[in-house]
Amino acid sequence: MSLTEAQRGEIAAQRAETTPTHRPTVPALETLLFEPSPVLDHGFVRVIDYMGDDAAVVQAARVSYGRGTRRVSEDAGLIRYLMRHRHTTPFEMCEIKYHVKLPIFVARQWIRHRTANVNEYSARYSILDREFYLPAPEHLAAQSSVNRQGRGAVLEGGEAAHVLDLLREDATRCYDHYAEMLNEDATGAALDPSRQGLARELARMNLTLSTYTQWYWKIDLYNLFHFLSLRADAHAQYEIRAYAEAMLGTVAAWVPVAHQAFLDYRLGAVTLSAQMLKVVRRMLAGESVEQANSGLNRREWAELMAALTPN
Repeated sequence: MSLTEAQRGEIAAQRAETTPTHRPTVPALETLLFEPSPVLDHGFVRVIDYMGDDAAVVQAARVSYGRGTRRVSEDAGLIRYLMRHRHTTPFEMCEIKYHVKLPIFVARQWIRHRTANVNEYSARYSILDREFYLPAPEHLAAQSSVNRQGRGAVLEGGEAAHVLDLLREDATRCYDHYAEMLNEDATGAALDPSRQGLARELARMNLTLSTYTQWYWKIDLYNLFHFLSLRADAHAQYEIRAYAEAMLGTVAAWVPVAHQAFLDYRLGAVTLSAQMLKVVRRMLAGESVEQANSGLNRREWAELMAALTPN
């Protein structure tokens, strides 16, 4: 990730500003505010603003007038109870706003989560930067033979090098043609005064999905946990998982008690169906259970065995 001197100056100016407030603040998150955390080769995640903290979750659950005088252990116990029993609305009382720079193909996967407020950089009005995502060699993999939406073995040697060359050449060529069609520099001045140039809203269609875009993304804590439960999961696509893991770090600083409850009851937990639970009870009773007499289909049986097998 590379920031221009102007961008670094903007961030430094933001961090230098202080504003008196009666709102609760979180010192651990304040130290991260505005600072970009690198993700992938040119991307980043940074916290722009937030509202609420662990105490706000507790306050909403108890509908109290202030932040309360109960012991921290009691507050933690309540938050864990809320998470465990899926009492979601208290977590909606906290919100956070991120500035994210990400490849377009990751953005299109990300936008499927429709519970946030989003404002994306507009290529109708501005020229996109000459930056595109190139996977590290260890993330170049063949299509999985058992998972239609997953990766298999990592490509090696000449094949991996050839794929990287193709990705780099295609992205470079498409951006070069994009710039040629625009016929303008970053200030809007014509590169070739003898040509008009194509409208930005049309020229952008030539860019590859690896091109980087940016957006502001604001979401409440409950829906952020839902997003992270899917995108920070080991089965998520690596590129979006990298962003989710960076965001998990900011959540740990922001709401450490709720973050730990999320790890324990969501991200690190599994859900068993009623039929799966019956199988586990039969096993605990000493019965020998196989897939054929379990009442589960092969996929359900495989998922149950994976859940019960130590890592």
